[in-house]
Amino acid sequence: MSEEKKALNFIEHIIEEDLANGLSKDKLRFRFPPEPNGYLHIGHTKAIGISFGLGETYNAPVNLRFDDTNPAKEEQEYVDAIKKDIAWLGYQWANELYSSDYFQKLYDWAVQMIKDGKAYVDSQTSEEIAQQKGTPTQVGTNSPYRSRSVEENLDLFKRMKAGEFPAGTHILRAKIDMESPNMLMRDPMMYRIMHTEHHRTGNDWCIYPMYDWTHGESDYIEQVSHSLCSLEFKPHRELYNWFRDHIYDYAKEALPMPPKQREFARLNLSYTIMSKRKLLRLVEEGIVSGWDDPRMPTISGLRRRGYTPSSIRKFIDKVGVAKRENVIDVSLLEFCIREDLNKSANRVMAVLDPVKVVITNYPEDKEEWLEAENNQEDDSAGFRKVPFSREIYIEKEDFKEEAGAKFFRLQLGGEVRLKNAYIIKANSVVKDDNGEITEIHCTYDEDTSKKVKGTLHWVSIKHAITAEIREYDRLFMHESPDSDKDKDFMEYVNPKSLTLKTGYLEPSLADVKVGEQFQFQRLGYFNVDDDSTAEKLVFNKTVGLRDSWAKQKPKPQANENQNKPKPNLQKRSAISVIQQLGKKYTNLAEEKQLKAKSEIEVLAKDVSYDELEPLFGTAVKKAGTRIATLIALKVMLKNGLERNEAINEFIEKAKADKNEVLVAEASDI
Repeated sequence: MSEEKKALNFIEHIIEEDLANGLSKDKLRFRFPPEPNGYLHIGHTKAIGISFGLGETYNAPVNLRFDDTNPAKEEQEYVDAIKKDIAWLGYQWANELYSSDYFQKLYDWAVQMIKDGKAYVDSQTSEEIAQQKGTPTQVGTNSPYRSRSVEENLDLFKRMKAGEFPAGTHILRAKIDMESPNMLMRDPMMYRIMHTEHHRTGNDWCIYPMYDWTHGESDYIEQVSHSLCSLEFKPHRELYNWFRDHIYDYAKEALPMPPKQREFARLNLSYTIMSKRKLLRLVEEGIVSGWDDPRMPTISGLRRRGYTPSSIRKFIDKVGVAKRENVIDVSLLEFCIREDLNKSANRVMAVLDPVKVVITNYPEDKEEWLEAENNQEDDSAGFRKVPFSREIYIEKEDFKEEAGAKFFRLQLGGEVRLKNAYIIKANSVVKDDNGEITEIHCTYDEDTSKKVKGTLHWVSIKHAITAEIREYDRLFMHESPDSDKDKDFMEYVNPKSLTLKTGYLEPSLADVKVGEQFQFQRLGYFNVDDDSTAEKLVFNKTVGLRDSWAKQKPKPQANENQNKPKPNLQKRSAISVIQQLGKKYTNLAEEKQLKAKSEIEVLAKDVSYDELEPLFGTAVKKAGTRIATLIALKVMLKNGLERNEAINEFIEKAKADKNEVLVAEASDI
């Protein structure tokens, strides 16, 4: 097998085998067939990526077909949203089609099946049908109406179509086998009566085809070569083929290509609900503001929160195509958006929990406009001017009256560097009657060449603009919110999934447009929300600079002995554990690398620069240790560690290395 063949996923292997066995490449055709009964969510992006990705790989058409067979739950709003989402992801469909386009053809074929003795009208109640269908371990029994004559079935079916009967009085069933071990083959329903207006066909029809009857025949009508769907449809394949093979006899001259159904594992994401029915409940009960609420896993919600098409496509690429169900950690999705925005988002300064700093030796009437780099990852991003004045805001957490040696921010008697500005020293504080600090009095030093450990972001009070800041956390506190059969998934809703704050921003953000994205330095990535106006700016927090859930995540109870850290690692210092993780790093799978990275980022908070610097001299062949060192260094720099020549030299050597992971980590600093 060639290297190229080894890189193929199992679906591509199936296609390549079909091509090798005589299928003409120009006969390849795929489709993405959503039901327009809700908004697309992150789980759908895998199916979208697979079908449209195959279209791109084989230069084959991909249809967007709406399987609109249930007018009670389908709306034009959902059709429009689905089209918008797919286009936003960067995919183009060959044809926009609807199963409702085929209602007459499906009806005609159903009539032919009645004539052939393969379908009959059943007049039992739904309760009676459910009872006679049996169980997975007990065979079903035939309907008392199964032996109706062809003439009677045709008459009843035509009268059903004419609207003579109320809903629930009759259904059309396929006549297969009530003793089949596959319950889906026990005379499945093909049509039911619904006196409901359809969003496209209006009141033309009062009988509507069932999904299993419509879906495969729509594939056949469109001459889809490979019908790809998620694993829950695997038991349906037998029925898919049964319908297909019977209809093939009616239309093989005009429609020579019988489609082939194959299944892949759907995308399951931790801390996330993937059921459209349950997502609709969140909307209807007001837990979220709508389908596009930035806490929702819908594509429109992710877009509004600030996720990019490229980050989602990268995520799907990393997840890959599998045959078995698994749960992907949501941190992988968050990693992909961080990686994307790190390259593209301009850096700006904003303070979200302010405390006032008065620079007592800076003239009261003076102001300066200092130069600040927009994005050190993008040479074309250029520079901007930020104003500096006597009174500024910094974050409350960036100051302590007294602090230990590992606190690299501002403390009484200590010095820090203000980003893009001067070095200041804290001399005294002013407190209110409750003992809360209201002002920090500092002096500034124009000698910016001095070496200090901490660097803080800040905003000039005089020039600051205000904005509403919406900080989002995970919508559910449980890793698998709908897995507990004894509890309603709503019990796991995170009451703190949305926090509203007033932010104080540098004035360069005064004229931002909806959708623009920025890194608020040391705080995270933010984008301008749809609700934002010139009079009231609104920013959404897309994601933090690092995974804040890594240290909160409870350890699984299963396989406890296997998962808990080895005793000797618990006793080691943080730097020793980082070294140990680094030794294994390059041999780990990508998802495990992400977990190791999160652990290193947490450990880095307990490491001093004196402990880390000796690892700068690690041998070239020990790439994993150098990667771990870079990850830890990045955290320390974000927490205020001042760069020096040794750090710069270490980073530059890493950028010039042959190891791609090492280069990527170095380029991210």
